[in-house]
Parts: sequence; structure tokens; C-alpha cells
Amino acid sequence: MGSFHIGLPTLIAIIVIALGFDFINGLHDAANSIATVVSTRVLPPKAAVVWAAGFNFIAFLFFGVHVATTIGTGIVAPSVMDPLVIVTGLGGAILWNLFTWWLGLPSSSSHALIGGIAGAGVAKAGFAAIVLDGFIKTSAAIVLSPAAGFLLALLIILIASWLLRRKAPFAVDRSFRRLQLVSASLYSLGHGGNDAQKTMGIIAVLLFSQGLLGESFHVPLWVVLASQLAMGLGTLFGGWRIVRTMGSRITDLKPFQGFCAETAGAITLFAATWFGIPVSTTHTITGAIVGVGSARRAAAVHWGLAANIVWAWVFTIPAAAAIAYGTFKIASLLR
Repeated sequence: MGSFHIGLPTLIAIIVIALGFDFINGLHDAANSIATVVSTRVLPPKAAVVWAAGFNFIAFLFFGVHVATTIGTGIVAPSVMDPLVIVTGLGGAILWNLFTWWLGLPSSSSHALIGGIAGAGVAKAGFAAIVLDGFIKTSAAIVLSPAAGFLLALLIILIASWLLRRKAPFAVDRSFRRLQLVSASLYSLGHGGNDAQKTMGIIAVLLFSQGLLGESFHVPLWVVLASQLAMGLGTLFGGWRIVRTMGSRITDLKPFQGFCAETAGAITLFAATWFGIPVSTTHTITGAIVGVGSARRAAAVHWGLAANIVWAWVFTIPAAAAIAYGTFKIASLLR
């Protein structure tokens, strides 16, 4: 368990900070759920965020807490995860998220959190604090989740294009406007199911470190509900800078392409969540959008912008880790 115990006010404050991260995650990643459906004009922005937030919230009804368990016990050893590690890890993730949100870059909230927790854990106990299996599996998802989104989107759009080759473009557009509501719902469900669990894991391991969960790690129902609600509220406020990047600057989307991208992204997220892998929803949908753009022609994708996004992905874990490492060291001196 953690190395020291804290009072109730401090415990509540850290839980509020964790839920604040969850809110910012929803704010930052709102674009993942709604960019395609807004850019194709299937839904207006305000209706889209309400639609996405609702499915974000009810995701707990469809998924277990495998991702929460990975975050709580599979990145940094539970014996190292004390309140100071948790709060400085969250601080590193929040600061990096806000910085990339301000730049309008769709970086990964998931990997910011993982980097922050890892950096704070290393600051406390050295590299021995890292649970290698979980950290490697999660880091590998930086490559695998956008690749899966790209390949699935490319496959879906090629199959659908062949099946619909004799249909009039107007009829295809009209049909996929309705179908995109379904695909957007599924993607928002996958987003809420994977991303909100990261905050669940952080709060649960905090409670575990204080001896409030008994002998075994688990996620209480109130933690599940609070995390889903915070993410849904964050999505309601939207992330319009990133919506523009995701929805129109990478490639131009029609309802047909939007449906294929969201469906590919949803399949990837559902599979990752069931296997307990905390993937990046940002990486997944970006890969899918690039995939549908590439299916038209390579020139349809703004590759320079895509390259900038990739660099933001590459730097996220080390940048958040460095911020959290420094914050932990400073906080340790002041404690």
C-alpha cells in the first residue's frame, strides 16, 4: 500500500482533482466523438455534444472495469502509488492536456495520464516502480490503435464503396446521414467506456492506498458513476479548436466517410476496452480519418498536419512524465 495516510479533506481534494482531469479529458476529447458528425453537418455542434455526452455517460452499462484495473495496478506498482504520486501524476497530465488543447493539437489524454503517473512513480522509487508488462502494452497502443483505426477504416470504406457502386451519390449521402448517428453513438460509447475508466482506476488506487477498499483492489460503483458523469460534462463543453482540426483540416469528410471512420474507431475501442488496454481515443479516430481520406487519394490527406499530430503523440508520455517528475520532486521538498 501507499507509504502514508492522509486526512479526509485531502482525500476529497485529490478525488476532485482526478474528476477535474476526467472533465478536461472529456473537454479535450470531445472532438473525437463529434468532429466527424459536425463536419459532415449531420448534427449541429450543440446537438452533437449533447448526443456524445449522453453516450459517454451510459458507457458503464456496457463495459467492465478492466481498463481501470490496468491504470490502477498495471502502470506503477500499487505499493508505490501513494497520494503524492497520484496528485503530481495528475498534475503532469492536466498541464500537458491544457497545453496541447491551447495549441489545438489532438494529443492523447490517456497517454498524458500514463506518462504523468509513470513520471511521479519514477521520481519516488526509481524505474523499479514501473510495471513493465502494463506499461509496454499501453505504450504499444500508441502505434497499434491508430494503425487499427486506419486499416479498419480503409477496409470498411473499400467494401462499402464496392457494395454501393451502383447507388446514386444523393441516395448514399441521405442513407449515411442517418447511419452516421448510429456510428457516432457507438464511437461515443467506446470513448466513454475506455477513457472514463482511467480516472476510475486513479481514484480506486487512491482509496486502496488508504486502506479504504479492504484487502483487494476493486472499483466502487460511486467511483464509476462519478467518473462517467465528469467525462460527460466535459464533453458537453466541447473542444472546438480540436474539432476543427479533426473534422476538416486533416481531410474533408462526407457522411459516408464519417460513418466508416467512426465505425472503425468504435470497433477498435470496443476491442481494447474488453481486453483492458487503455488506448487513446484521439489516436484511434485520427488513424480512422486518415484511413478514409487515403481511400479517396493520398492527396486528400493533409499529411503535414498529420505529421504534427504524430509528433504530439510521441512527446506526450515523456512530456507529461517530465512535468510530473519535477512536480513530485518540488512537492517532496515542500512536504
